[in-house]
Amino acid sequence: MGKDITIGQYYPADSFIHRLDPRTKLAGMVVYVTTLFFLRDLRLFAVAFILLAAAVALSKVPLRYMLRGMRPLAWMLALSVLFTLFSVTGTTVLWQWHFLKITETGLTTAIYLGLRLCFMIPGTCLLTYTTTPTAITDGMEKMLGWMNKLGVPVHELAMVMSLALRFIPVLTEELHRIMKAQTARGIDFQEGSLPQRVRKLIPLVIPLFVSAIRRSDELAMAMDARCYHGGEGRTNLKPLQYRGRDRMLQAGMAVYMIGMLYLSVKL
Repeated sequence: MGKDITIGQYYPADSFIHRLDPRTKLAGMVVYVTTLFFLRDLRLFAVAFILLAAAVALSKVPLRYMLRGMRPLAWMLALSVLFTLFSVTGTTVLWQWHFLKITETGLTTAIYLGLRLCFMIPGTCLLTYTTTPTAITDGMEKMLGWMNKLGVPVHELAMVMSLALRFIPVLTEELHRIMKAQTARGIDFQEGSLPQRVRKLIPLVIPLFVSAIRRSDELAMAMDARCYHGGEGRTNLKPLQYRGRDRMLQAGMAVYMIGMLYLSVKL
């Protein structure tokens, strides 16, 4: 199970998407996710899918690698769709059994929700697959730099985000190591009913929590030993700079967002 979690991990490759400025990728992710919530037509979802497929192809990240990362989230996706399917009411009832019923409005809303989640998760994960945590931190700090005038600690917030992304693969590997140790002691996580398998995961929580606290303490000590005191006066080893491809893509993203929002209203 631990090896299936690829969310938040950087996939090294020499691709067009990898070479983009992190600010361009951050803006593209925000635009793509934002437009998904306004789509109400399957033809527009097809356009969003084509854009996502093109981005994945240009990133050179293997499709099986991305699908493997979505596998642990399959239960969350299924539960979200099922909850929406039975909770949204409407005038036209398609199926009913006792207090459970499916309406035309609920079915349509559940389908749209499922499509949004299926497109949103790989769309956001593509950012971490093609951008290092350090680059994401620098990009966020540059994009939100104007908020410093309002007293918002932009650098510290970006640093927290970067550390959270770094901890995902670290804790995933730690979870896998703990599971192997528990398996060597005779625990089989694949046998038994679903409640029994959930109870077998409880012994993993405390060691994983202790490991996270220990690593956090070691990281704090390392940052303190290097005289880290926030973003004031800090410089970048590799300053960010926009290139022609970044400006071209940003113009394309603006056209895409305006066009999708306009068609969402008209269709």
